[in-house]
Amino acid sequence: MAPGKTIEPFWWSLFSVGGVVAAFLVPVHLFLHGLAIPLGWVSVTHARLLAFVGQPLIKVYLFVLIALPLYHCFHRLRFVLEDLGLHRFRAPIAVLCYGCAVAGTVATLWVLIRV
Repeated sequence: MAPGKTIEPFWWSLFSVGGVVAAFLVPVHLFLHGLAIPLGWVSVTHARLLAFVGQPLIKVYLFVLIALPLYHCFHRLRFVLEDLGLHRFRAPIAVLCYGCAVAGTVATLWVLIRV
């Protein structure tokens, strides 16, 4: 990386995309899986849902739905912790927060590959 350049724009772009996904897609899933399916408004059997999740395009969708909001969440958490006065620990907080997001992404990928 060139001197003076940081990776900060990369994290901000993941933060932005994750925020959009969290704002538009997560409420739809909460409605479907939290209300519509349990209340019987949409009839879906467990076997049919598993077969649906096994589709490659659905796996990509679920990966985007789960992984990108993780970056949004942990990027926000990083700056909340820094705003609370933990400036001295800026680098370890960044490593911890982004490390958790990366670990969550890897775990999501692993689960979706195994389904």
